[in-house]
Amino acid sequence: MLKFLASKMISRFERRYDYDVSYMRYLLDVSPAAFFRFNRVGAMARQGESAPAEALFAARLCGVLAEDCGPCVQLIVSMAQDAGVDAADLSAILQRDADAMSPAVRIAFDFADAVLWRNGGDDAAREAARREWGDAGIVDLTFALQASRLYPMVKAGLGFGKTCRQVTVEGAPVEVVKHAA
Repeated sequence: MLKFLASKMISRFERRYDYDVSYMRYLLDVSPAAFFRFNRVGAMARQGESAPAEALFAARLCGVLAEDCGPCVQLIVSMAQDAGVDAADLSAILQRDADAMSPAVRIAFDFADAVLWRNGGDDAAREAARREWGDAGIVDLTFALQASRLYPMVKAGLGFGKTCRQVTVEGAPVEVVKHAA
């Protein structure tokens, strides 16, 4: 019964976000126990006691950008748009244009970028986020950042992470600028 309900949930998710859920169906078929464990990551990704939605989605988008070339990025963009995150902020994150970001998004972007790439600015970025949202905000941003990275890695590990996709914001294509290694 649980497997049947999970299959229905996956189908709804697929339709809502126009997202290929083949890897989720595979996981459910091969190991329902693993599927249900994996599904709990969503709660971690949605942790948000203190930081605002736009900051959480900035962190999630940075995390997924580090691991994916399109479909998972588009999924986070679509979810952010559903949550009311400003399109200009989403485009600025995708293009790594920090000057075009709103203050909250910039703080979250700087934090996520510093943690992801260990660029030496992580202490300063963490303190800026802590001043804005407190210690709970650091937890929120960290969970958002790290949970978003897991999905594309699981997808790739299972052999389903092979397609790229043009990312759009409000229907307009946006050129994604990757972090320079």
